[in-house]
Amino acid sequence: MRSKFLVCLLSGFFFAGAALADTQPGTDEVALKAAIHKKFPEIKLDSLKKTQYGGLYEAVMEGSQVFYTDKNVEFILVGNLIDAKTQRNVTEERIRDLMRVKFDTLPLDLAIKQVKGNGKRKMAVFSDPDCPYCRKLEAELEKVTDVTIYTFLFPIASLHPQAGDKARAVWCAPDRVKAWEDLIKKGIVPQTSTKCDNPVAKLNELGLKLKVNGTPTIIFADGMRIPGMVPAANLEKLLNGERPQR
Repeated sequence: MRSKFLVCLLSGFFFAGAALADTQPGTDEVALKAAIHKKFPEIKLDSLKKTQYGGLYEAVMEGSQVFYTDKNVEFILVGNLIDAKTQRNVTEERIRDLMRVKFDTLPLDLAIKQVKGNGKRKMAVFSDPDCPYCRKLEAELEKVTDVTIYTFLFPIASLHPQAGDKARAVWCAPDRVKAWEDLIKKGIVPQTSTKCDNPVAKLNELGLKLKVNGTPTIIFADGMRIPGMVPAANLEKLLNGERPQR
């Protein structure tokens, strides 16, 4: 996720390094933002604010990429900031907040909806039909009840060339929930047309917009996003509103 950022930042850093000592101090965010832009013109900041840690300023770019600097831009710090007193990973916590999704803005009508038990709790999953970790997640979801699961078909063609056709076949099946379960759990590809009106292209666009970089990606009702496979015990905690300790 950070590769583009690191290339941009570090290449700019080496070119600008000789001029660091000549930079005039900036004591507020406006001056600091201008100083960063002067040294690293390719960086477009989304936000900049002072932290409570040693005079560091937190800078955010491209929606969720975080780095730190001082008021004079004498150094750039890329990596995790840990609060030694609380043992919190401040950077990870901030990135999680930045990556939140407003659940009620998701196009749930374009998802495969499965209601288990009373269905009171809600979660959405971006899933690729050929993703092995998606299959593992489905196995864990077997152990969870009282939840409504919205599955967004999100085939990643660069990794799984056949996944797109499988996703479309699932959507075109008479019973999408059964077709999805048969495919993701048993490997049974629906014997249906792939040419019905389907949302796969729209969901690919949605995933790009939300910066979904892999599958599975889980979004909970409060907007918290968790990438990767999550065991059932942890899913229960997350569905009940508990959040990862950092």
